[in-house]
Amino acid sequence: MNFSKPFIDRPVATTLLTIGMMLVGAVALYLLPVAPLPKVDIPTIKVKASLPGASPETMAAAVTTPLERSLGRISGITEMTSTSTLGTANIVLQFDFSRDVNGAARDVQAALNAAQGSLPAGLASNPSYRKVDPADAPVMILGLTSDTMTSGQIYDVASTIIAQKLSQLKGVGDVEIGGGSPLLYELS
Repeated sequence: MNFSKPFIDRPVATTLLTIGMMLVGAVALYLLPVAPLPKVDIPTIKVKASLPGASPETMAAAVTTPLERSLGRISGITEMTSTSTLGTANIVLQFDFSRDVNGAARDVQAALNAAQGSLPAGLASNPSYRKVDPADAPVMILGLTSDTMTSGQIYDVASTIIAQKLSQLKGVGDVEIGGGSPLLYELS
């Protein structure tokens, strides 16, 4: 027997069955708990170090590499990514799901202390870390331009005034400065 024969012989019943299935699907769509991204708490820590005026190549060789070497000894790291930009090095560490983020933070602090001897003396401050949620996205990105200021002057104003003021606002987790032409700020 042909599977499609009963549907062809009864077009009204087929139409009603199709409409019924569409209605059930539409109702089910609104009853399903759907999230854009599942809520998964991945223990993640971001390490940041600054060496004012250093090129990305210098940051990678003199700051990022020694920090990666020291941080790589921590147990439970599943992923380590780093970026070296003008005067700034960022290293993001992701740990096993079973790893407590507070215990990982203590290990990160110990690794940063151990790496102090191999870092350049001109660091603006000691490398710092903070716990982050990788699912958080920036809530605001600003681009600055000026007809009267050079990109270096804009960068100085942005890093010394704007970034400081924004980081003091309640609810702001981090302010990142990037670029120079155009200049972007990222809040999360």
